[in-house]
Amino acid sequence: MPYTYRCKDYPGMEACPGSFTAENAEEVMKHVELHARSAHGEDPGQWSQEDRKQLQAMMIAS
Repeated sequence: MPYTYRCKDYPGMEACPGSFTAENAEEVMKHVELHARSAHGEDPGQWSQEDRKQLQAMMIAS
């Protein structure tokens, strides 16, 4: 089942047009991590477990 994540749904990222759809949540998370690094200058390796849980909760089955 495909999953979708929209960056603009994350608090503070309302202006970001990034949106990712993939066959499973793990693949979407890889795209989110690449996007966070390149578009927002974040280091996904520094995300807390709570941050990751919030991101996963925001992925919707599409």
